[in-house]
Formats: sequence, structure tokens, C-alpha cells
Amino acid sequence: MKKYTLTVVSIVSIAATVLWLFGLGWTLQDQFSTNKKVSQFKEKTDSTSTEKQDGTLTIFALGDSLTRGTGDADGKGYTGYLTERLKEKTDQDINLLNTAIKGETSRGLLKQLQQSEIQRQAKQADVIVMTIGGNDLFQQGAALENLDNNAINGKKQIYLSNVKKIYTQLRELNPDAVIYHVGLYNPFSNMPDSKTTSSIVRDWNFQSAETAAGFNNIVYVPTFDLFQLQVENYLYTDQFHPNTEGYKLIAERVASLIKFEQEENES
Repeated sequence: MKKYTLTVVSIVSIAATVLWLFGLGWTLQDQFSTNKKVSQFKEKTDSTSTEKQDGTLTIFALGDSLTRGTGDADGKGYTGYLTERLKEKTDQDINLLNTAIKGETSRGLLKQLQQSEIQRQAKQADVIVMTIGGNDLFQQGAALENLDNNAINGKKQIYLSNVKKIYTQLRELNPDAVIYHVGLYNPFSNMPDSKTTSSIVRDWNFQSAETAAGFNNIVYVPTFDLFQLQVENYLYTDQFHPNTEGYKLIAERVASLIKFEQEENES
């Protein structure tokens, strides 16, 4: 009787895991098949010149679907909640320019930075926020199917080369704005092989942070710890992107790093 019960439980567990992986693959396939034309929105739409607006804090957001806000019920994502949080800390108007693209990779972002409009917006930014790297690593969930260290290390080296070029390009366009590169969490920490996937994500984050440390005013913002213990509470139904609460956690982490002391001292 016990043997029969264990067999049934095992079959149900395996079926649930297969169903979860199918749903994840379908979602990510949809994400990667999205037409990658630049999609932009502004919280304020009256900023069209290359000159910075006096009294306005301009946030330039770029990267992948996390910066786009995929999975948030209100469509704000961490950039929207970050804007709301910062409005509680300053009387300045805040101008949010979001150029993120679903499914973007480091290679795609590097190419996007060659566009004149993207360069114009980067130049006028006071703060730059970005997410990039998750699609380089997970690649439509393929990382779950084959946790090959050599293949993953190869992807990592290409990514690190690209992200260094991204940092360099952003610094050349805007030497003054602080850049906040939001790090990776592990959406698979409650799945089989979670120790392996967590180790891979931690190493990916460490190497990214080391690269960021080689540049002035580039901050690699950790998020791994925010999702580690209760990841199921902070993920959207696709079990990959954050939900509203997950995005709020990221926004709070970034907001805590943005200070306004200089403005307060001048007033």
C-alpha cells in the first residue's frame, strides 16, 4: 500500500514539473518572438530636447522584460514603483524614459545603444537603471534542460564582454549619471537542481559586479537575496518574471541607493 502511494505521488510530482516547464517554455518563447523594435514610454512627454531640464530628475531605463515590467498586474514594473518611491523623497519632478525590450540580450542592448534616439536619452539622464543578463543565461529555459558548465561559462564570457562594452558606451555618452545595474535572482530556486542553478546565478552576479566595479559610478544592485527564501511568493504566474510584490522589492532596493543629500544641502 505504501509503495503504491509513493508511486502515485512520484507520478503526480513528475507531471507537475513537466507542466511547469512547458508553461515556462511557452512564456519565454512568446517573449523571445516579440518584435524587437524600440518601444518607449515616458511618464512625462514634454522632454524632447537633449538639454537636461532644470528641477527635473530624469531616469533613463533600458534592458529586458524586467525593466519593461512584464508580470506586473499594473504594468509599472520596478521602474514605475521606483518613481513612486523617489517622489516620496524629493520635490523634484521625475521624468521616466523606459526603452526596455522584452527578450533583450546583452548583444541586443549593445546594438540598441547605437541608435541616435537612445543615445540622446542616455545623455540627458540623471540616473540610469537597467536589467540585462537573464536572457543571456537562461535562454528560453534551455539552462534547465542542460546544466553544462562549459556551455554556461561560454555564455558568461560573451555576456561579460558585451556588458563591459555597454558600460563603456553609457559612460562615454553620460559621464555623470549613476548607473544602477539590477542583478539576477534565481526563479528556479524551488525546483530540482536548485543548488546548482543558485550557484550559477551567484557566480554570474559576482562576475557582473566585478565588471561594474571597474567603472566610475556604476552600481551592481543585488536582488538574489530578495527572492531566495520565498521565490514562489514573488513570481508571476509564468514562474519566471516577478509579480507586483517582487517588483516592489526590487524598486525599494534601488530607491534605497539613490540619495538626494546634495539637493537638500543646496536648499
